[in-house]
Amino acid sequence: MPKPLRARPPETPSAVKVFASRTKSRHQFSAANMQRVLAAAALCVHGELGGLLRQEVIHHSQLQIWRAQQAASGAVGLRPQRPGPTPKHDLKDRQIQALNKQVTKLERELVMVNGLVELRKKLQAMFSAMQEGESPRTP
Repeated sequence: MPKPLRARPPETPSAVKVFASRTKSRHQFSAANMQRVLAAAALCVHGELGGLLRQEVIHHSQLQIWRAQQAASGAVGLRPQRPGPTPKHDLKDRQIQALNKQVTKLERELVMVNGLVELRKKLQAMFSAMQEGESPRTP
């Protein structure tokens, strides 16, 4: 069965307005804003919390996470954290490792230098003995 005829022709491509959808990025809350929202949520009576959450455009689970962070480590816990795993060693640990590495290298060099000094003493004793006409003696 054929399609019915349209009363008016379709719009021309120039008349069609195309809007590019904006990609929403995640909203970043500062520690002060988180504390402000937590304080406001604590003051809410039964039924007012939903309105506060809609006003602040946050989800209830986010509020729970913030409460847990604040309970665990106070206001410091609400600061933004770097993504990814925490480094195994901080700056002090890396400096200590570098210094320990340097100490072991210097100790190896010291052992080598002490061996060379002992060898030089033995050679000097041999040469002095040869000059005197004695047989070289080794300690």
